[in-house]
Amino acid sequence: EIANGRLAMMAIIGMFFQDGLTGSAWGDWALYTASPLRAFENELGVQAPLGFWDPAGFCKSGDVEDFNQRRAAEIKHGRVAMYATMGYIVPEYYKFPGFCSPSLNLKFADIPNGIQALNKVPLEGWLQWVALCGLYEFVVNQPADSKEPGNFGKGNLGITGKSIEDPAKRTRGLNSEI
Repeated sequence: EIANGRLAMMAIIGMFFQDGLTGSAWGDWALYTASPLRAFENELGVQAPLGFWDPAGFCKSGDVEDFNQRRAAEIKHGRVAMYATMGYIVPEYYKFPGFCSPSLNLKFADIPNGIQALNKVPLEGWLQWVALCGLYEFVVNQPADSKEPGNFGKGNLGITGKSIEDPAKRTRGLNSEI
């Protein structure tokens, strides 16, 4: 009952909001043409049934430069999150052979998975990792096209070195990232 009550409260608030925008609680979004959000209805990542979804209102000004900057950050953070997910899953099935720290006699196989690895890997190892990521970010990972957020000209996963040239395949790949 509590969950249904919460859902009903969200529904009525949404109806009030839509009524204010379109003049009807069951209004047609196509009637509300004055919205600055309409400027981004044809961008990548806009998918049914939500259309362009900006619940925090970051894009309400309609500024294309701000939108592109935020979209590039969204794509980059999404890619980092995907790599982090892989980095969390892969050690469950595979560990590098050899030593992580020969001076401490610490083998990769001895490092636990997940959060527990934070205490096991020496500080110097984490600093090397941060330096490598920073080098990649500031030296290697430069945008190839300022008008296309997230295009670093490096192809699939940012490592193949060749951009996706087929527009339909490129759009599908970017839509799945966003």
